Amino acid sequence: MTNTTFKLREASLVSDRKVRPMMGLPVWEALPARNVPYRLSDPFILLHEATMQISQIANMDTEHPHRGFDNLWYILMGSTSTGHSTGPDGAIERADLPEGSLLHLRTGRGVRHAEGVGADQLREGLDDEVRTVLFWVNLARKDKDSEPRAIVLQREDIVTIQEGGAIARVLVGTGSPVELGTPALIFDVELAGGGRTMHYVPAEFQGFAYLLDGAASFGANRARAEAGQLVLMGPGEGFVVEDSVPGTRYLLMAGKPYGEDPRFNGPYVD
Repeated sequence: MTNTTFKLREASLVSDRKVRPMMGLPVWEALPARNVPYRLSDPFILLHEATMQISQIANMDTEHPHRGFDNLWYILMGSTSTGHSTGPDGAIERADLPEGSLLHLRTGRGVRHAEGVGADQLREGLDDEVRTVLFWVNLARKDKDSEPRAIVLQREDIVTIQEGGAIARVLVGTGSPVELGTPALIFDVELAGGGRTMHYVPAEFQGFAYLLDGAASFGANRARAEAGQLVLMGPGEGFVVEDSVPGTRYLLMAGKPYGEDPRFNGPYVD
């Protein structure tokens, strides 16, 4: 996008992720973060990145309950599978998740999730290294009691767009069938050759970029960030990314905040 008549956003904060144990395995937690209050990340609640072997998790009892938010699991590398109780009368439905696919699970009034993670691959003798990103997006209080459902968006079904020197895969936004409880956009952005790009983010949205690989300068104030860091957007519309090293990749996540105070209760967001 080359139109520069709108206000450019600054990077208001660069935040480091931390290691958190989950089911006995270490994951990187970028959200929640002590220095990022929920009112600045609303509607985004949680962002975890993990890399593991299928055999590390496939034989574990990982099934657990959720309610009150949209759960999205994005496969960056490798292939895995999972199950969730979105079938008839709460029956478990299996989902095969190859590289580049996205699982959208509306937890709504309650669902059991993560049944047999990777078990299908291990039965087939596959023990891939899998890199994934998990994020939770809040639901409005009026939608907390909605019907649970799940869809899988395959890599070949994900729309790609060119923005300056970047290729962006539209996980949520125009052209994606994934609808959250609030208007939002989630892009997987890659600057294979480095360089510059700019994203238009509606003024009523707030959010961040999360660096998966590489390094770049973000916002009109050119705040430098590298892999594993989260860059919070300030107010405005245009969000500039420049001076990126080749191979830079990040998730751009922005949405219209609810302005509600969620009640956090472990796997439940009420």
